[in-house]
Amino acid sequence: MAVEHISQSNFDEVVSGTEVVLVDFFATWCNPCKILAPVLDQISESLPENRKIVKIDIDENMEAARKFGVMSIPTLILFKNGQAAQRLVGVRPEEEIRELLK
Repeated sequence: MAVEHISQSNFDEVVSGTEVVLVDFFATWCNPCKILAPVLDQISESLPENRKIVKIDIDENMEAARKFGVMSIPTLILFKNGQAAQRLVGVRPEEEIRELLK
């Protein structure tokens, strides 16, 4: 499954529920975000049905970034049952992200 782009308007709907959702807070001008993007794409292709990765552009969705205290990008926040459960900041190794999604 490809990484889906979301916005403030559907953020709550996407992260709520029983799925485990990893949200990538990014910006189009952010070089570390560009490095992380293909890693997330690759991981998303092999995720089970109850796991997914989504992206939200902080420049277009500042309120969502503010709500979750995103101060640096890329920031990955893992949501379980609609609640923020874990956070990774910066470019992280593929193995660490996969472990987070287990």
